[in-house]
Amino acid sequence: MVKENLRGIVLMVCSMLAFALEDMFVIWATDRLSTGQILAFIGLVGGMAFAAVAALQGQRLWTGDFWNRAVIWRNAGEVLGTFGFINALALVPLSTVAAILQAMPLAVTLGAALFLGETVGWRRWTAITVGFVGVLIVIRPGMAGFDPNALWAVLTVAGLSARDVATRRVPKTISTLQLSVWGFLVVALLGTVMEAAGGRAVIPRPGEWGLLTGAVIFSVLGYWAITAAMRLGEVSAITPFRYARLVFALFIGALVFGERPDAATLVGAAIIIASGLYSFARERARARRALASAPAAG
Repeated sequence: MVKENLRGIVLMVCSMLAFALEDMFVIWATDRLSTGQILAFIGLVGGMAFAAVAALQGQRLWTGDFWNRAVIWRNAGEVLGTFGFINALALVPLSTVAAILQAMPLAVTLGAALFLGETVGWRRWTAITVGFVGVLIVIRPGMAGFDPNALWAVLTVAGLSARDVATRRVPKTISTLQLSVWGFLVVALLGTVMEAAGGRAVIPRPGEWGLLTGAVIFSVLGYWAITAAMRLGEVSAITPFRYARLVFALFIGALVFGERPDAATLVGAAIIIASGLYSFARERARARRALASAPAAG
């Protein structure tokens, strides 16, 4: 199990690096390209990449499972979260977006308790509450430093957390590749609808094709790595390394975009991460107690 955990941790960190690099390419691309145009390209090409892998493995893509209620809710969360995320990247500093996104694991725990009936003790409820206080510190509603555009990142947390909660209800007969293809293609559909509504698509210049290609490559690599990571070892050991994304985002924000996060953003991010790590530790302890109290086989 130690080897599996180590491999899973490495894959998770690589996934977070890939997603941070994808964010960098997307931000660069938004200088001239519309957000709808970017989403349509990433969704379509990414979906085609996963569809090709599925075809090589002999998996059917279009089945009646697409209309499974959990799949519909998952895709709806994907659309909502992606819509918030692309707008957040275009309008808010990367470091601020990344700090708010660290609340996702706490939001998933909240959703699992409210909608899946999972047991959450008072300590984890306290951690969730403290974590969301950290989010408020980052966005500072009602204060001088408040930027309403930061709420796009909050919408991202809500949408992608709903996606992850719905994923737990997806039948095991539906493969990860199927979900990946469907997820990318609904993002392509979202981009197409946004472009039809906004109507400012332009033909990408050669350099912009490179930016879009870079975004797709790192999106697909990140998606693959995080999926592989979650299939190795213990989830409670691997998942906390999702917070590596904030480290990479802060580094890219400072080095590439000249961002200097203020004290409130750093303090809020620290509170969010500490709350999340505590919640993971409590979940791991609970799982170990349950395992220890289980009757021995035979």
